[in-house]
Formats: sequence, C-alpha cells, structure tokens
Amino acid sequence: MTLLQEPMAIFAFCAGSCALVFWAAEQPWAKKFFSIIPSIILIYYIPTFASTFNIIPTSSPVYDWMKNYLLPFSLFILMFTADIPTILKIGPKAIIMMLVGTLGIVVGGPIAYIIFEQWLAPDAWQGLAALSGSWIGGGANFVAIKESVGASDSMIGPIIVIDTAVGYTWMGVLLFLTNYQKIIDKWNHADTTVLEDINNRLKDFEKSQIKPIQLVDVAMVIAAGFIGAVLCRELGKQVYEITNPFLTLNFPNLAAIFSGFTWMVIFISTLGILLSFTPLRKIESGGASKIGYAALFLFLTSIGAKADLRALLDAPILIMVGTVWILIHILIMFAGARIFKAPLFLVAMGSQANVGGAASAPIVAAAYYESMAPVGLLMGVMGYLVGNYAGLLCAFLLKVASGG
Repeated sequence: MTLLQEPMAIFAFCAGSCALVFWAAEQPWAKKFFSIIPSIILIYYIPTFASTFNIIPTSSPVYDWMKNYLLPFSLFILMFTADIPTILKIGPKAIIMMLVGTLGIVVGGPIAYIIFEQWLAPDAWQGLAALSGSWIGGGANFVAIKESVGASDSMIGPIIVIDTAVGYTWMGVLLFLTNYQKIIDKWNHADTTVLEDINNRLKDFEKSQIKPIQLVDVAMVIAAGFIGAVLCRELGKQVYEITNPFLTLNFPNLAAIFSGFTWMVIFISTLGILLSFTPLRKIESGGASKIGYAALFLFLTSIGAKADLRALLDAPILIMVGTVWILIHILIMFAGARIFKAPLFLVAMGSQANVGGAASAPIVAAAYYESMAPVGLLMGVMGYLVGNYAGLLCAFLLKVASGG
C-alpha cells in the first residue's frame, strides 16, 4: 500500500517534484550542486525513490494518461514549433550512430546469453528476443517479437523487470553525462560546431519571438497541443483498425510494428512537420515550446515512477544478462563514436532512439541541447521502423546461440 493512491494526488506529487527541481536549479546556493548533478536526473529519480519507498505506486491510471495524452501534447507542440530545415543540417551522422546502436543491441544479446546460458532456462532466449524488440524501438516492437518467437506470458514478467531496471538506469546515466559532454567530446575529438549552431539558431528564434505572455497565448498553446494530440491519437487508432487486418494477413512483420501508438507518433511527426512551415509556428511567440518542454519533463516523472529499484532484486541472473547486454551496446556505441568522431549528443540519441524509442529520446535530446527535442523524436521514429527487423535478426542469433 502506497501513501498516495488517488491519481490526482500522484499527478500533483509528480508536478510538484518537477517544479521544485527546476526552482532549486535556479537558486544561487544550488549552482555548484547542479553543475555536478543535472537537474533532469532529479526529475527522473525523485519519483523513482518515491515509488521504491511506497510513497507513490509504480502503476497508476495517471501514468497511462500522461503517456497517452500529455506525451503526445508535448511532442506535437515541439514538432510544429521546430525549425525543421535547420534541424536537418545535423546530417547523416545521426542516422549512422542510431544504426550503430542497433548493431550493439543485435550482437550484445547473443553474447550476453552465451555468457550466462548455463544459469538460464532453456527457453530464456525467447524472452530475451522480446527484450531486443523493446531495446530497438520500444514497446510495440517488444510485443511484436514476443509473439513472433512465441515467448510465454509467464516469462515476460522478469523480462519487463530487465527492460525497466536496466534500460531506465542507462537512460539515467545518459542524463547524468549531460554535464560532461564537453569533456567527452574533447577526448573524442568530436566537432560539435554544427550542433551548437543549430541549437543556438533554434534558441535565437525562440527569443526573437518572445513577447509578454498573454492569456490568449496560453489558451492557444494548450488548445493547439491537445487538439493535435487527440486528433493524431484518433487518426492512429482509425488507421490501425483499417490497415491491421490487411497487414496481418499479408505482411505480418509490418503489422507487428505498426501499432496504434506507432501510427500516432507518425501522425504527430508528419502533421507537426507540415504545420511548422505554416503561420501556426508563430504561436511560439506565446511560449509554446516552453510549455511543451514542461509537459515533456513532467511525463519523465511518470517514467521514473515506474522504475521501482526493488525490481533489481527479483531476477538477479536476468539483471546480469541485461547489464552485460547494455554494456556491450555502450561499448559499440562509443567505438562507433570514436570511429566517426561523433559528439556525445549523437551517441545519446543513437542509443536512446533504440533503447527508449520515441517516448524518451526527445527527453534525452532536450537534456543535452535545450531546443533539440524534435531531433530525438525523429530518431525515435526511425528506431520504431527498423526495430522489428533488427529484433527478428537478434531473435535468430539468440536461437542459434541456444543450440536451437
């Protein structure tokens, strides 16, 4: 039994903790602390510790609402206020690093399985195959690979523990590294000029549009965000219901990828990009992107709340498998960064677009560069699209490793 159970009380706790961290980060007495520990780390881990110590639950309808509506609200706002032509100047290196991350997941799983095989159940490879889907694109791919390999429901519980505990811990590490990206980029001889220029252009545009905020501005931002979110969600549902029977019959692999949530994200990205070239983008003068980022970081608290640290004790061998797996992924990511001289931002994006998908990649992007959340969303969408195919390849390699 947790201290807070009523959804509104849980939401208030998440909103309060998020606001408290941002307030503290602006205080002179806390500057030194936050120069070491990024504020976003606390936004993530305060709810994590709160759920671990039974203050808030790890599961609540309010978390589902935040994923289904608050997240689309924030992403839609951030997309239609984005300077897409400027963002595209990042170039092909972003896609390369995302594919390097995919490679790390595909080869890391079988290697980790071989190391711990003697302590695992004979059918453990099926659960790990499902995990590969989650770590290459997100939850939709998790379900797709699970059904493809026939993983049992009883096996999925511990796998979800690994997904949450290991995946979100790595996300926490990426957030922690934001304060050290200049040091790492210098060590890696990475050129961040283009990224800094893009981020500065996006921020300059925001500043140039800023005016004293009016009630009508806030009303317009909230209306545009939620109307867009609901519209894209409903379109996603409708398209899924229309296309799923056909895809299931003729292209089962594609059917497994394109869930209702996946379609929603695609519509948010597409419609948002199109609207960014229209006068609607001028809504930024009302502080639209700031509201979008506030909603995005508030959604982050719900991710943290679901990462109960006690889960680390429930499946020790599988946790070790997941840890070795993610370490191999990290090793390959940094090797790729060294080869291509990629900045830490692209390492983080390439990794999170795989391990976290479109839901969390924008959060990590915004932690590194204030105005770069749309980059994270676009890379997360690409993670969805390659995830099922790469996950099936990983599943095949896991089956070979199991001797099947």
